Amino acid sequence: MAAIVVEKLTKTFRVRQRRAGGTVRLGSLFARRPARQVPAVTDLSFEIAAGERVAFIGPNGAGKSTTLKILTGILDPTSGHAEVAHLVPWRRRRELAMHIGIVFGQRSQLWYHLPVRASLDLLAAIYAIEHGIYRSRLARLAESFEIVDLLDRPVSQLSLGQRIRAEIVAALLHAPTILLLDEPTIGLDVTAKAALRDHLNALSREERTTVLLTSHDTGDIERICERVILIDRGRLLLDLPLERLRRDFLKTRSIVLATDEEHPKLDLPGVTAVAEPYRLTLAVDVAVTPIERVVEAALARLSLRDIVIENPPLEAVIAAIYRGEAAPRLPP
Repeated sequence: MAAIVVEKLTKTFRVRQRRAGGTVRLGSLFARRPARQVPAVTDLSFEIAAGERVAFIGPNGAGKSTTLKILTGILDPTSGHAEVAHLVPWRRRRELAMHIGIVFGQRSQLWYHLPVRASLDLLAAIYAIEHGIYRSRLARLAESFEIVDLLDRPVSQLSLGQRIRAEIVAALLHAPTILLLDEPTIGLDVTAKAALRDHLNALSREERTTVLLTSHDTGDIERICERVILIDRGRLLLDLPLERLRRDFLKTRSIVLATDEEHPKLDLPGVTAVAEPYRLTLAVDVAVTPIERVVEAALARLSLRDIVIENPPLEAVIAAIYRGEAAPRLPP
């Protein structure tokens, strides 16, 4: 069952043209300037199933924020249709708020000078959460996201990582079925990022919470999401499972071989080898020679102590797609 449905969604903004430079007559200051239509989202369609963890990515100006604002009911589309939790967002925004949680890395829904608990108490009242349910849910979330010791501290005294964890607890307090995350790990250190990613994965597995993530941090995408929706200039560029994105859109894979031979050699078509003592690093053009054939040849010709097949970094895949250099690998 789909948690989010987007069908031919289009949003166009009407923008007044700027006046040309130079001398301006007084009367022209009050004249109505001509307007032009600027498309932000064009004919966008996708579906996200309940419990899926999906990255929604694209370069700056691609239309990600506009789409999220439509999906939360902040903006009306120019045309097209969307449903979130089976509700049309811009028609039933108040009702939709009970089904979704939103976390913005650079914006807060916690009151800066109040203790965290006070903000959460107020949010519980806003969402009309029954007192016993609220206490039980808060205890579970606070333990899961490791903020038990932070509840009575003012938000102003929290580190960025602590605040983000508290923000996610606030977003989950009313048990939303869909979680929208906009750059949730921005500014966090490595340890805080890893902990947050683990928490979100556990939440999705245990509660079947749908996660839609926008992030420029490819580490977030690789460790949280199982699918990538990539848009550019308001249009859908691709929609693929993460592993297929790696497999089909990058021509080169890397294999590292640890050998008993001091000077290992392996010659195969489409394979570039860099030799070191007892080590061989291979860059494999999978369009010429499949990975399986390279591994088979290495096992047959060399005495191996270890073999590591490295996934291409996701940022390299995405950068190649943006540059128009990557193309799907066709089956043999």
